[in-house]
Parts: sequence; structure tokens; C-alpha cells
Amino acid sequence: MSNTAECRICGGTVEEFFDFGRQPLSDAFVAPGADPEKEFFFRLAVGLCGGCTMVQLMEEVPREAMFHEEYPYYSSGSVVMRGHFEDLAKHLIATELTGDDPFAVEMGCNDGIMLKTLADSGIRHLGVEPSGGVADVAASKGVRVRKSFFEESTAREILAEDGPADVIYAANTLCHIPYMDSILDGVKALLKPSGVFVFEDPYLGEIVKRTSFDQIYDEHFYFFTLRSVQQMAQRHGLELVDAHRLDVHGGEVRYTLAPAGSRTPSAAVHELLAEEQAAGLHERATLEAFGAKVLQVKEDLVTLLRKAKDEGKRVVAYGATAKSATIANLCGLGPDLVEFVCDTTPAKQNRLTPGTHIPVKPAAAFSDPYPDYALLFAWNHADEIMAKEQAFRDAGGQWILYVPTVRLV
Repeated sequence: MSNTAECRICGGTVEEFFDFGRQPLSDAFVAPGADPEKEFFFRLAVGLCGGCTMVQLMEEVPREAMFHEEYPYYSSGSVVMRGHFEDLAKHLIATELTGDDPFAVEMGCNDGIMLKTLADSGIRHLGVEPSGGVADVAASKGVRVRKSFFEESTAREILAEDGPADVIYAANTLCHIPYMDSILDGVKALLKPSGVFVFEDPYLGEIVKRTSFDQIYDEHFYFFTLRSVQQMAQRHGLELVDAHRLDVHGGEVRYTLAPAGSRTPSAAVHELLAEEQAAGLHERATLEAFGAKVLQVKEDLVTLLRKAKDEGKRVVAYGATAKSATIANLCGLGPDLVEFVCDTTPAKQNRLTPGTHIPVKPAAAFSDPYPDYALLFAWNHADEIMAKEQAFRDAGGQWILYVPTVRLV
């Protein structure tokens, strides 16, 4: 009998289809000499709701454990993502923030990368960000920030202080939040009748297609499809009116919700819904087949790394990403197989990776000297990274990629 849980969206039965085993908090990098007994672990397993089709984690990790003063992810760390958010801000200014004194709210604004463009354009805005360190960085850029989690009570306070919003936006945030009822009731309360809620998150269709299973980790509670988002929106007086596929972060979808009946759904919504149906994306058999591919990647990667070790080759990893915790812990990749991980984020440097305790070193360590192989944890930035590190390939180095399959580049 499969393990089951109650769906956090509709109260239906969620049946587990894959278990990644014991996993740590993906962004809890360990200080050398810290007590290993104090490291937080949980069971990372994922299931499908038989009612609303929402794919979700079987166990919730307390939000305060993940998002706090020392949260180490900064959106503006990538040139590609800086450009992505600037373009999105300009698009919103041109299409939605056109009236008299428009107001935009961003849920989980991180270091203010999107809102800075609005601020520079003189548009009234507010970022809601619970991770204090990144919120302070946003404020230092001239972005107006409120340090808190977004929920219905927050939305009603913002409404009382600032009036209704033309746009509420969230990037790589909504999928993090199990308590969706409070979020969407807050969105409905805060939005103008003509307003929109725009959010972008990893797309289950791409995760299944690419076997990009490391997108599944503690911070990602939900894995959206158009069908599940449509069902979720309807429960709160909202309607899915547009959907746009994005190449960032390994394949995402930007969803647009509006108060029910206020806008006509675009052709893109109907097209993507038909694609999902044809792909069997909401069928248990499809998701179990995905699980079998995950186990194949695990076997192939461990075999390759052990072979490299037996041949006396050096392997280092590139990018101490949150998602790398999933693959490293699933595969048991410790310092015996991966010498260190290099990363540009100062908050992660000179610490150890969660659970597997691989040392994290500054980017300069990568070329001092170059390794034989580089395991690319930050595979969603592959083009940007490989272009930057052309000298590694010129020196005879090879990249190890594992999405969708294990291979050398």
C-alpha cells in the first residue's frame, strides 16, 4: 500500500510515487566543526493528488527553518536572471501598470532585482520578503520592502495601508508555500477587480520530460501544471487566464490569474492543457516511470564518479545550488567522490554542503589547478557557465551533466 497524505489544496488523497530518502535542508550549509547531530533532516517524498492533480511533497518542512536572516540565495547572482527580471518588469509596466498611480506587490522579492526596475520608473511598489538578509539588500537598492511572510492577514494590512494592487507578482516563491488557502485569499483581497496575479515556478511537465528531479527539494512544496493551477485558482474566485513557457531555471511556466470572469483565457491556456493531457502528466504511471529514470541517473552517476576515482582523476562540482542537495544526498556524494564545490556566493564559501559535507570553496579554486572533471550542479545555467569557463575545456577538462541523462561534455 502506498503512503498517503491529505492534499493541501483540496483535501483529497495524495498518493506517494517516489521517495528520495533522508534529506537535509537544501540551503543549510554547515560550518566546519559544527555538531552533525544538530543538522535537520526530513523524508523527501513526492505524491499526486487524485482529486485536483496537484503534485506535492508528502512532508512539510517548517518555513522558519528555510527562510530566515541567513538565507543565502540571491536572485541577482546570475546575469541571465537579472536580464529576465528586468524584461519582466518592463513588460508589466507596458501592459498592466498603465493606469493612474499603479501599485505592484511582489511576494518573495528576494534582493529586489525585479522591483528595482519598477522603483527606477517611479512606480509605487512593495516587496514582501521574510528572509531578512536579502530584504536588507533590496532596501539598499531603493526598493520598499516589508519583512514578513505573505498571507491573508499581510495582504489585508497592505490593502489598508496602500490600497488595492494592479499587479501581484511572485517568482520561484509560490511553489514554496504549503498554506495556499491563505495566500490566494490574500491575493483575491488585495487585487483590484481588473488586476492580475502573475507567478512563475518550475513546471512539472519539464521536470518529468527532462528528468530534472533535483528541482524537487525542501523549499519546493508544490510542482505545478496548468490543470492543477486551474483547479487551485477556481477554489478562490480566481481564473487562469494566460500561461507562458520560460527557459529559465530548467523550464518554468509564467501563470496569470485574474478575478473569475474578468478576462478571457488565452489560446495558450487551452494549448498547454491539451499538451498535458496528451503527455499523461496527471497519471500515476507517468510519474512512476519518471521515478525509474531517477534511479537510472543515480546508478549511472555513481558508477561514473567511482570510475574516475579508481583512475586517479580529480572531480570537483560547480555551483553549490539548493537543488544539488537532492542529487548529492540521493547518490551519497561525499568528499571521497567530489573533492569540493566551487561557488560565487560568499555566504556558502568555507562551509560544507548540507548532509554530504563536501567543502564549498570560492570560484577561484576551480582553476587552481583545473580538475579533470567538473560535475555541473548549476546545470540550469550551463550555457552561461561553460562560456565563462572556456579555459577549463581548453585545458582538457570535461563537464559531467546528469539532466536528462548522465554524460560527459
